[in-house]
Amino acid sequence: MLLLLVQGIITMGFSQESTEEFKPNGKPLALIFSNFRYTAEDGDTWGRFQIRRAYLGYEYNFSSNWYAKAVLDVGNPDDGGRYEFSAFLKNAYFRYKKNKFSASFGMVSTTQFKVSEKIWGYRYMLKSHQDAYRYSSSADLGFVLTYKFADFISADFAVYNGEGYQKLEADSVLRPALGITVNPIKDITARIYLDVMGDEVKQQSLAGFLAYTGEKLTVAGEYNYQKDFRMREGQDIYGMSFYATYKASNKIKVFARYDSIDSSTLDGEDQPWQVGRDGDLIMAGLEFAPIKGVKLTPNIRNWSYAEAGRSNRVDLFLNCEVKF
Repeated sequence: MLLLLVQGIITMGFSQESTEEFKPNGKPLALIFSNFRYTAEDGDTWGRFQIRRAYLGYEYNFSSNWYAKAVLDVGNPDDGGRYEFSAFLKNAYFRYKKNKFSASFGMVSTTQFKVSEKIWGYRYMLKSHQDAYRYSSSADLGFVLTYKFADFISADFAVYNGEGYQKLEADSVLRPALGITVNPIKDITARIYLDVMGDEVKQQSLAGFLAYTGEKLTVAGEYNYQKDFRMREGQDIYGMSFYATYKASNKIKVFARYDSIDSSTLDGEDQPWQVGRDGDLIMAGLEFAPIKGVKLTPNIRNWSYAEAGRSNRVDLFLNCEVKF
């Protein structure tokens, strides 16, 4: 009798699994970044409200293995033109994922700084180092292959057009990239990344990242180097970023960050080729999440220009993220 009961339970379990079919499903996406900014520089002060970016899109699961996503990026182009906002196709890709392997094709998110951006966690307030100082675009046409060899190590290989999602394909040059992420012990993440792009003059990127992500405390650091920036010989950029976050409660986080960005000095020149953009950033702030989907972050930033004779710029921000 007991054997018959056990056999019946097993049979029911298998029959339930066989009758459970995947139901295709999808949902709309919306993410808005806004802020109030008050700036003091060279004895002048000014304040303004801004909507920096809005992501509007849709994601769909065709099956347990096939997924698609399309997102429009509406933001301020900051190009001096007459348009305050421009819309770009940020993502439009298919992804196949099974077990330890995944493959994405289309307008995909690039892998150069995704790990550091996720751990940093405040994209709505300030981009991660490589994104903020224009080492690479956050999305591009191409494909990404990812494989998880074990629980502690994974690798990603990608090939992009190299121009980013705002220019698509301006030339025939491609940008292959390889990244390796290691979690040697719990709460430790290490990553190394490299890519190359160009024919006669090759732009080459190298990035190293290390982070501790505990239950309350996160501490991370990265070093980034790009040789022959935008395939122009001798134009190198390099810099570091260090940051820490402490989770005071489920609704409150405290953070601080330090950045440096420098460029090389060209032959015959007295100062680095992009000295006006070089400098150091020190910032600190507090994130408050009053309800699900809303984050408010008052923060202060001090930017020290590398260019001789320029005074520091101080910014007071109140950043907001709305997600639904």
